Amino acid sequence: MAKASASFTCTECGAVHRKWSGRCDACGAWNAIVEEAPLSVSGPASKSLGGAKGRRIDLTTLATEEAPPPRTLCGMAEFDRVLGGGLVPASAILVGGDPGIGKSTLLLQAVAAFARRGLKCLYISGEEASAQVRMRAARLGLADAPVQLGAETNLRDILTTLEAERPDLVVIDSIQTMWADMVEAAPGSVSQVRAAAHELVTFAKSRGVSVVLVGHVTKEGQIAGPRVVEHMVDTVLYFEGERGHQFRILRAVKNRFGPASEIGVFEMTGGGLAEVANPSALFLSERGQPAPGSAVFAGIEGTRPVLTEIQALVAPSSLASPRRTVVGLDSGRVSTILAVLESRCGIPFAGLDVFLNVAGGLKVLEPAADLALAAALLSAREDVALPPDLVIFGEISLSAALRPVGQAENRLKEAEKLGFSQAILPVGTKVEGSAGMALRKLPDLVTFVGDMFGAG
Repeated sequence: MAKASASFTCTECGAVHRKWSGRCDACGAWNAIVEEAPLSVSGPASKSLGGAKGRRIDLTTLATEEAPPPRTLCGMAEFDRVLGGGLVPASAILVGGDPGIGKSTLLLQAVAAFARRGLKCLYISGEEASAQVRMRAARLGLADAPVQLGAETNLRDILTTLEAERPDLVVIDSIQTMWADMVEAAPGSVSQVRAAAHELVTFAKSRGVSVVLVGHVTKEGQIAGPRVVEHMVDTVLYFEGERGHQFRILRAVKNRFGPASEIGVFEMTGGGLAEVANPSALFLSERGQPAPGSAVFAGIEGTRPVLTEIQALVAPSSLASPRRTVVGLDSGRVSTILAVLESRCGIPFAGLDVFLNVAGGLKVLEPAADLALAAALLSAREDVALPPDLVIFGEISLSAALRPVGQAENRLKEAEKLGFSQAILPVGTKVEGSAGMALRKLPDLVTFVGDMFGAG
C-alpha cells in the first residue's frame, strides 16, 4: 500500500509545494501556504484500478449534429449577453469581484428575474443572515419575487436541501464560506474550496441544476482559492468597477456556451443595478469642451464596439524617479509606448510625471488602444487638444510601425453613430461602408506625430 504524504498549497494562487515556506515561489504571497490533509490512495485505485472493468463509453464523430442547449432569458439584456444568450441548464457559473462591488446585488436581481420567468430558484447565503438578504430585496423592489432563501454554510445540509427541492437555479454566496465535514481543514482553505466546488458542480451536472458560485478575489484581482475551481465550472465572470464610479462591468473571461471577453455594462443606482444599453454614449456623456490630454478610442469588448475616453496628464516632476500612475490600462503597455515615443520619435518623457486614466472605470487591455494612448500622451505633453470629432485606434510595434487591428468596420460604425466624423487608423486596415467618415491611414508613429503635432 502506497503511503500518502501531506502537501502544502498556497491559498492565493493554488500552487502546490513539497514543504512549507513563508513565501510562495509562484505568486510571492507571504504566509499563504497551508498544509493539506493527505489523500488516501489505498485499495484498487493505487494499482491501475485493481483490474476492475469499467463501462464502455459511447463514441461519436466530429460530424455528429446535436441540437444547441436550450436557454432561459432572465430579461436583463446585459446579463443574458454575458452568459452567451441566456442560462443553460446544468451549467456551473463562477462570479468573482472585489468586496462591496455589487456581486450580491447583481445576482439577487438576476435570480429574481429568472424566478419571475418560471424557474424554481434558491438563494443560499453563507455570509449574511436571511433577514439581511430580505432587507436588500425590499430595497431593490424584489420582495415579491418567488425566490426561496436560505442561510447555511454546511455543504452536506445544502446538498440535502437541493436534493429535496430540485430547483432549476441555485446561487451560493459565497463558495469561500462553504464547509464540508469530510475535509479536515478550516472554511475558506484551499481544500475546503476545492471540495465544495467539486461537490456542487457534480450535483449540478447530475441533477440538471444550474449553479452560480460567488467567489472572493485576491488583492491581485484573481478569484481566491485554487485555480482548479475555474477549470471545474463552465463560465467564469468578473464583476469590475471603481468604487468612485457608478459604472460596473460584468466580463466573461471563460464561457463554454458563448463568446469569452463579452461584457455587460450596469450603472449603480439607489434602486440597484440598472442596465446600460449603449455604453459608448454613457462613457462619453461627460466629455466637455476639447481639452489637452483627451483621446477617444474605438475598442471592441467581446462582440460589442465600445468607445471610451483615454485621459492623460503630463506634468514636470520634482522626484528623482517620475511617477507613472495608470488606471484602467496595462502599465507594462504604457511603459512600452513611452519608450517607443522617446527612442523612435525623439520625444522625451524624462523628468515628467505621467498620469493615465480610462474615463468611466472601464479596463482597456487590447493592443488596439496603443495609438489612442500615444495620442493622449502627446496631446497632454504638447498642451494641444485633439479635434472633438476624432476617433483613434491602432497597434504600435516596437519599431513604431502602426499595425492594423480587427473589426475596424464595427469600430467605425459605432463612432459614426455617435457623431464622430473623422478617424485615424493604421495603413492596411480593410474598411468598407464608412463613407460618412474621413479616414486618415498612417504608416507609423513618426508620421502621426508629425501630422498631428508638427514634430518628429
